[in-house]
Amino acid sequence: MSDTGVPARRSAVYLLDQILGEGRLMSELMGAGVLDKLPVEDRARAARLAQDTLRGLERADRLLQKHLNKYPPLTVRNALRVGTVELCQGAAAHGVVNAMVELVSRHNRLGHLKGLTNAVLRKIAADGPDAWNALRSPRLPKWLRGPLVQAWGPEAMTAMEAAHFAGAPLDLTAKNDVAAVAAATGGTVLPTGSVRVQEPGQVSAMPGFAAGEWWVQDAAAALPVQILGPQPGESVLDLCAAPGGKTMQLAAAGADVTAVDDSAGRMARVKENLARTGLKARLIVEDARETTGQYDAILLDAPCSATGTIRRHPDLPHAKDGSEFADLIDLQAQLIDHAWSLLKPGGRMVFCTCSLLPDEGEVQVDEALARHADIQSDEAALDRPGVDAAWRTTEGGLRLRPDFWPDLGGMDGFYMVCLRKTA
Repeated sequence: MSDTGVPARRSAVYLLDQILGEGRLMSELMGAGVLDKLPVEDRARAARLAQDTLRGLERADRLLQKHLNKYPPLTVRNALRVGTVELCQGAAAHGVVNAMVELVSRHNRLGHLKGLTNAVLRKIAADGPDAWNALRSPRLPKWLRGPLVQAWGPEAMTAMEAAHFAGAPLDLTAKNDVAAVAAATGGTVLPTGSVRVQEPGQVSAMPGFAAGEWWVQDAAAALPVQILGPQPGESVLDLCAAPGGKTMQLAAAGADVTAVDDSAGRMARVKENLARTGLKARLIVEDARETTGQYDAILLDAPCSATGTIRRHPDLPHAKDGSEFADLIDLQAQLIDHAWSLLKPGGRMVFCTCSLLPDEGEVQVDEALARHADIQSDEAALDRPGVDAAWRTTEGGLRLRPDFWPDLGGMDGFYMVCLRKTA
């Protein structure tokens, strides 16, 4: 990181301005290259500071409101938030306060607030860390918390929020040898066969990355392909395939894979990952609802609210407001119906979403079962190593939540089901 830490901190504040002020997603900002001019260390530092601040936003605001008569403009408020989170995580007060004062003083319109910044952060440095640890885990915004409490209950919601606040370790899927990947990366093998690394550092510098021996994929996200059980030589359609983790799983199993996604940019990443791992798949850029053909098996990882990934993407509940969810739910139903028309009699399809909302999982499948006389849930497909019986749902799927595996570091929220087409 740069000597003063100002470039990384300024970039973190800019990310927060865009997310909290403009409703933009971190992935969108990173994809647009907003941090590309920074050195690699500063880039990683800026992203981490922004994510840590988003995770601890409620705590930071509770501490700051004691020292503010009124909220300053968003950029200064975000600088105070970043500084508060850093101080409460144990960063040296001198460095944090000086960097944030410098950051604000350089701002064309807000430089006059450098004195406020200095005074508030010095007070936070004095009493913030102890007060921070006494506060509850930050809660999700009401627009999302309400439906999730209704679905899973207040106790489960509190546990999920604790998991979100804790963040996520790095999970890897091995191309071949799970034990060798765990040994090389210093990771542990999870009950379902993923490798979990607690302190990964720079991913591309980790042993085995360049050689294509593994790829990054949350343990929950690796389960749908395991449940589909692809066989060598089977024709398998991977719909909504990007960024390609499941495509690589299917190819590594020896299936004849056709991967479809409507984003050329995201599909370019799939192509890169396949090249790195030496795996093969047929890639098609098109709307999944336009796909044709007949397949032995289909994986439909449908576009969804992504509410199951908040522990890794803490910007989601702050950049979104739920207004697009109804359209996503309608799209999921369309995709299920179209994908079903592409499945051979006797074939199987796994439908999955990285969502915590039953409307994007359990309810979606209940309705599909009612629409199609030739669909039945294949509950035997769920008999996989590490799959807990408590995760099973009444319509025959699996419900995963961030608060599961608390002693191991949690998992993404996910829903998945294996549906078989009666001949």
